[in-house]
Amino acid sequence: MHGAPLYIAETAPTKVRGLQLSLKECFIVGGILLGYAGGYLIEGEEGGWRVLLSSSVALSDVLSLGLLKLPDSPRRSLQRGGDANDARVALKILRGDKATPGTIDAEMRAVTAASEKSGVGGVGGVGELLRKKNVRPLFVGLSVVLFQQTTGQPSVLYYAEQVFIAAGFDASEGAGVSVILGVFKLVMTGFAVKYVDSVGRRPLLLSGVAAMTLATVALGACSDALATGDPADSLNTARLSVLAIFAYVGAYQVSFGPIAWLLTGEIFPQRVRSAAVGTATLTNFASNYLVALYLPTMIASYGQAGTYYIFSVMGVIALASIYLTVPETKGKSLEEIEAEMTR
Repeated sequence: MHGAPLYIAETAPTKVRGLQLSLKECFIVGGILLGYAGGYLIEGEEGGWRVLLSSSVALSDVLSLGLLKLPDSPRRSLQRGGDANDARVALKILRGDKATPGTIDAEMRAVTAASEKSGVGGVGGVGELLRKKNVRPLFVGLSVVLFQQTTGQPSVLYYAEQVFIAAGFDASEGAGVSVILGVFKLVMTGFAVKYVDSVGRRPLLLSGVAAMTLATVALGACSDALATGDPADSLNTARLSVLAIFAYVGAYQVSFGPIAWLLTGEIFPQRVRSAAVGTATLTNFASNYLVALYLPTMIASYGQAGTYYIFSVMGVIALASIYLTVPETKGKSLEEIEAEMTR
């Protein structure tokens, strides 16, 4: 799943690279929604989970057959010293019949020049990521996927069911609530897909993270009020918490959700892109694991409200980091981004 941004970034046309990379997140969210809907339909049925799990086999088979027909990435092929004619054929397949020979020639020249500049005949390993010219893109890529987890994304969803129950939803309605939340996530991801190549990555990322930060502040205030306030107002406060969760989820789906992996596919230099995306994926999963591991300890030490406020502070730090370090990549070829990030 996390190798997809690398392939899509290397093969997509510049003008729609953001759209195609964001569509990956859109399909993931759509798949999760189908899982939620399936869970809702089989709820209470004995052995229903077997039907739900086995139903994914057909889709997996279709995906596997489709992968067999995908052409190799021309950039990857040339970087490894592959035949230029094979790379040209792959590029022509990727661009379709409407692409003119002149357009193909111009893109081939740019890709070939970039491969020769970085050193044809191989790719760099993890050790090469620490070279001076790679430090800036490495920091940007790793910080974005790190902040994706440390600003509360897994934690807010872990405790969402408790918030919904406090707001008056019955515990047995959990599957239905999950479907509603899944539909909302899909709609907001679609918003990001539509505007990422016109509005740009930075505006969506900055505005989304700002809204996430405000939402965690609201969740902290509501949690504090529920713990210490008037029980008569608890239902209204819990309902405000539900709105804050929807605000958080929506903001995440137009920012960190699709754009973190979009940037990961774009900003790394060609020679070390594979190693860098792998390192970013490891950072993402490791940070998710650590946040989930220490979340109960944080709540026990600081309370649920205090934990939300910690995520708010992380959101402010993330905003500062994004504002100061993340470049706008809209409308730029991978070669132009590499030149900007390694100069």
